[in-house]
Amino acid sequence: MVGRYGSGKSFLLQTIRTHVMDRGFVVIDADLSPERRLMGTKGQGLATYKELIQNMSTKTKPDGQALPLILEKWISGIKTQVMQEIGENADKKEFSKKVKSKIFENISRLEGMVHGFDFAKVINMYYEAYEESDDEKKSKVLKWFRGEYSTKTEAKNELGINIIITDDNWYEYVKLFAIFLVNAGYKGMLMLIDELVNLYRIPSSVTRQYNYEKILMMYNDTLQGKAKYLGIIMGGTPQCVEDTRKGIFSYDALRSRLTEGKFASEDTVNLLSPIIRLKRLTPDEMFILTEKLRDIHSDLHEYKSELTQDDLMQFIKIEYERVGANTNITPREVIRDFIELLDILYQNPNKTFADIIGNEKFEFAKGDNTEEENREFEDFEV
Repeated sequence: MVGRYGSGKSFLLQTIRTHVMDRGFVVIDADLSPERRLMGTKGQGLATYKELIQNMSTKTKPDGQALPLILEKWISGIKTQVMQEIGENADKKEFSKKVKSKIFENISRLEGMVHGFDFAKVINMYYEAYEESDDEKKSKVLKWFRGEYSTKTEAKNELGINIIITDDNWYEYVKLFAIFLVNAGYKGMLMLIDELVNLYRIPSSVTRQYNYEKILMMYNDTLQGKAKYLGIIMGGTPQCVEDTRKGIFSYDALRSRLTEGKFASEDTVNLLSPIIRLKRLTPDEMFILTEKLRDIHSDLHEYKSELTQDDLMQFIKIEYERVGANTNITPREVIRDFIELLDILYQNPNKTFADIIGNEKFEFAKGDNTEEENREFEDFEV
C-alpha cells in the first residue's frame, strides 16, 4: 500500500484490521523502525516478530496479547467437540484419552511443515500445563512462542525443546501460526507491517538487499500457496518503493513482480494488483471530512459549532489554492489545519471564522514532502 506521508496509509491499515477481526480473522501488526526490520544482524528481525505476536488480536481481544486466549479457546473447542461425540455420561479417563487423541490429530497436520514438529510439541505442552493448572509451565510456553528465549540451552533446560525462534526462522513460525489458527476455528491470519521506509533508510546496501529478499520470499509464498491462510499487507511511501537506487525497486526480482503493466494509469484503479496506490482526496471528499470533524469536535467539547457549510467551503478553497496543492496536499495537512482552526475558535469565543482566516499571520501547515526528499542524502558522507 503506497502513499505519501499523511495520505492515510496507517489509518487504512487500522481500518482493515478492524474489518477483518469482525469477520473472524486474527491480526498481527507491527511498525518497522531502526530496531525492527525483516532481517538484521542484531536481532532486528526477531524484534519485529516479538512485536507482531505482542499485538496479536482477535474480535474479543482487539488490543493485542490474544495468544493465551486463542490457545485456551482452542482447547475448550476440542473438549466441546469430544463431549458431543461421546456424550456427557462418558468415563473421565475415556474423555481425557479422546481429547488427547483429538489434539494430536489437530497438531499432527503441522508436523510436515518446516519447524512444525517443534511447534506442535510446544502446543501439546501448553495443553498439558492447562490440564494440570500449571501456570508456570504455561508462562514458559508463551515465552517460547513470543520468541523470548535468547539461547537454545535456556529453552532446553526449561521446556526440553532444542530450538528457539530467531532472526532467521521467525517467518516460518508466522506461517505455522496461520495454519494452527484455522484449525482453532478462525478464518485465517492477516499480518500488517507499516513504515517500510525504515528499510529504505538502512545505510548498508547488503542489509537492505537481505530485507528486500525477505519481502520477495513472502510474496512468492503467498502467490504460490506456501503460506496458507496468511495475508500480508505492507505500507510505505512512493520513494521507499520506487527508488531504483535504495528502494524496493532496487531489487530487480521485486521490481519485475510489483511494477504496473502497460495498461495501468492514474485514472484507473486496480485493487487486485500487488501495489495499491492511495489516490488523493478530492475537494468534495475533503469537505465531507471537515464536516464530520466539526461535528466530532463540538460533541467532544460539548458546544454548538457556528461554522456553516459556506465557511467549510471557504476553508477548503483556501487550502486548495496553495501552490502545489493539486498534487501534494494530503488529508493530514488539511486535518491539522482544520483542527487548529476549531481549537482556536473554541478557546476564543470572541473570534469568528472570518477573523482567523483573514488574519495575515495565520499560516497553513507545510507539507511533509521536503522531509522525505532530504532523507535521500542522510547517509552520505564526505
